Amino acid sequence: MSVLFKALPTESVRALQEGGADAYGHAPERRISDGDGVPCRHCLRNVAAGDAYLILAYRPFPELQPYAETGPIFLHAEACERAEEAEAIPELFLDTKDYIVRGYSADDRIVYGTGAVVPTPDIAERARTLLEREEVAYLHMRSARNNCYQCRIERG
Repeated sequence: MSVLFKALPTESVRALQEGGADAYGHAPERRISDGDGVPCRHCLRNVAAGDAYLILAYRPFPELQPYAETGPIFLHAEACERAEEAEAIPELFLDTKDYIVRGYSADDRIVYGTGAVVPTPDIAERARTLLEREEVAYLHMRSARNNCYQCRIERG
């Protein structure tokens, strides 16, 4: 089975870049990058030093429910091109030693027993193993230190 690492959808990102409200109903905060540790969840690249970026509350679920986590993410302030869906973990994530990988059901609930901190080189294999389970519809990859949403992983 192949897996796909997926960035945020362009339609949602453009609405935020154009001043739309975040998951808490607030306008995204605008900052200038120092070039270090500001990963855009749309193009899956770091925001370069001197470029503007947005900080906002993001909820990668279609509706509020007990498992719908909300957390901070970064986006380029100006339009950027969405990262291609890829079978390999995006380069942006390779310099971090590990991430949380967690499975969700078709009704967007955590599938218990799927969440684990996984060494970065093992994420694609762990994703394949989890997505072989019928009850797992998709996965999130999140920061192992701060639980920030990184990307979605689906069957390829």
